[in-house]
Amino acid sequence: MADEKVKMEVDNQDEQEAEEPQDKLLVLAENQYKLQSANFSTQEKNEAKDATMKIIKESDMAPYYERICDLMGWTKDEKLLSEMKVKNEAEAKKLDDAIADAKKNRGETEVREAEVDKAKLYAKIGDKKTALEKYKEILETTVGTGQKIDIVFLIIRLGMAFNDLKLVKEYVTMAKDLVEKGGDWERRNLLKVYEATFLVCIRDFKAAADLFIESVATFTATAVYSYETMVVYTVITSMISLDRISLRKKVVKSPEILQIVQEMPKVQTLIQSLNKCNYAELFAVLVDISTMMNKDRYFAPHAAWWLREMRIVAYSQFLRSYRSVTLGSMARTFGVGNKFLDKELSRFIAAGRLNCKIDQVNLVIETNRPDAKNSQYADIIAKGDALLSRIQKLSIELT
Repeated sequence: MADEKVKMEVDNQDEQEAEEPQDKLLVLAENQYKLQSANFSTQEKNEAKDATMKIIKESDMAPYYERICDLMGWTKDEKLLSEMKVKNEAEAKKLDDAIADAKKNRGETEVREAEVDKAKLYAKIGDKKTALEKYKEILETTVGTGQKIDIVFLIIRLGMAFNDLKLVKEYVTMAKDLVEKGGDWERRNLLKVYEATFLVCIRDFKAAADLFIESVATFTATAVYSYETMVVYTVITSMISLDRISLRKKVVKSPEILQIVQEMPKVQTLIQSLNKCNYAELFAVLVDISTMMNKDRYFAPHAAWWLREMRIVAYSQFLRSYRSVTLGSMARTFGVGNKFLDKELSRFIAAGRLNCKIDQVNLVIETNRPDAKNSQYADIIAKGDALLSRIQKLSIELT
């Protein structure tokens, strides 16, 4: 048993060491968000600037340095910029020589590998335009489906790093087509993460949640973000997308998710408070989760909307157990004031998001859940009428 334990620990260590580090362009994109967002302190912004400059200098990112200086209004260090440009030109020349040698003395595989290396160089130094041009050229000459998918993933990451959603959408669509033609298991799983991240950006949390849940047990996209981050994204998107039974089965009882969130008290409280109907605790932790979302560049634009949707989920779940309940009783359950709750419920009722009404005289909330059978009956009648009309029109045309 001891030998087996040691072997398992070694295997786990090897697996961790084999993980691909996060793409530096995506790290820089996160730092840029910190620098531009009002949700971070001066100290956090200074740390983000220092981290950005460290990566720029380590990778000789002359084009990115010029871009970030222009964007943030920083004074350029012309000496540093000149030195990095010289190194970029020398590296590009070295790769050009490697491409020429491969064309002359080697086969198509070696030529392609050298061309990919050059495209990656431009991506590495933050020259989005040139990197994209090179990747597109490689795609046109690449035959293998798997190799094409790999290049498409690099383009998607490039789009994500520079907040180019149009580019991301185009190549996520292309990747889906390629995967259907012959993508292997690993590439299919990677695509789920790329697509889910894009869906978050366009606020399709339902579709994103489904893909994240499918990725929990198979996640390998560490070049995009960590497994822990992906689990948090899974929870956040699922909370407003899944019904209570599905949420309990796929998130609350998921061993993979439970293992991660036990180290994240706020996320764990978010899950358990809704599951256990502890609404006051839920409303308290929503503030912390909203703050956390505002510090994430993918979720920040949707934080206020998500917070509103979470309140609707909680109100709906609570009211589902009652035919009527006093406003004061419900307010105490949620840990809020009567006036706040009255205003909240009135707004959501008017918008058609809650199936209830408020008796303002007696301060009682009365639920008016739609009758599913009557709704189905009315739907069948309407479809039947439409079918009869089409039959009548067809009979007239035939006669």
